[in-house]
Amino acid sequence: MTDQILSNIVNSAAFAFLGVILFAVAFLIFDLLTPGKLWDELSAKQNSAVAIVIGCVAIALGIIVAAAIH
Repeated sequence: MTDQILSNIVNSAAFAFLGVILFAVAFLIFDLLTPGKLWDELSAKQNSAVAIVIGCVAIALGIIVAAAIH
């Protein structure tokens, strides 16, 4: 029984790590495809429209990665 629990914990950690890596790669690709640097728009210019778009993209990428891992 403890072997099964340990296996589940290791699998969950591996998939969580994989999900974070896939999310970061997809976000970097999105940043490269859009004009300008998204981080500069957020931090320096405080563009709220860009923040909303990035939030929506983050949610969408999270759903896609979670569905792919599930």
